[in-house]
Amino acid sequence: MNAMTAFSINSAAPLANADELEAALRQIGVARYHNLHPFHRLLHGGKLNKGQVQAWALNRYYYQSTIPIKDAVVISRFRDRATRVEWRHRIEDHDGDIGSEGGIERWLKLTEGLGLDSEYVESTQGILPATRFAVDAYVHFVRDRTPLEAIASSLTELFAPNLHEERIAGMLAHYDFVNPEIMSYFKRRLTQAPRDAEFALDYVKRHATTPAEREAVCNALIFKTNVLWAQLDALHHAYVDGHVPPGAFVPQGG
Repeated sequence: MNAMTAFSINSAAPLANADELEAALRQIGVARYHNLHPFHRLLHGGKLNKGQVQAWALNRYYYQSTIPIKDAVVISRFRDRATRVEWRHRIEDHDGDIGSEGGIERWLKLTEGLGLDSEYVESTQGILPATRFAVDAYVHFVRDRTPLEAIASSLTELFAPNLHEERIAGMLAHYDFVNPEIMSYFKRRLTQAPRDAEFALDYVKRHATTPAEREAVCNALIFKTNVLWAQLDALHHAYVDGHVPPGAFVPQGG
């Protein structure tokens, strides 16, 4: 797996069955999930200033607010009613419903708690160009690839709970401008993500019935890890290395 690229798992032998597929998917997470990115190490270790944390939350909002759009596209790919019904709760998880708070509202609590104006956050005017390109590429992927690949691309959820636990503990321990209330998004995902990942993993194991389909599933997950990694590359380049592009958010002080 060391030579994995965006669209090739470069495996020595075809994946022969569902168990081998799951093992390959989990290895992709071990090797490529964005918990390994240097920006996350800085974020969770208390090494960023408030402006840098604001920049992360602002840019990540574009990803969070696009997830229900992505999931609506996934639903549109399926004639099978049962799959649509199962996938539909993901939209409600993020958008919320009448009288119930969703993940996007919880993320806005985070950005507001960090001192950002919600109207500015929701406008997405200050996000990095690479953030927009990466997130939009994810929507295009689920629109243009096979329905199987569309579902497979969500499998980063297999690895999310550990990251959320690390983030909650690290940010509460290291930043005096962070409190439990504004971290509610991550606490809620500790139960949502495993449920969603279980369905998606079972789906790809049952429906990827040939070596070529299993490889496509792996490549879809690799693509998604690249989407997440690219966003952090851009944040590090702009707000750690100091190369903020024109028009992007500029933190005020530390």
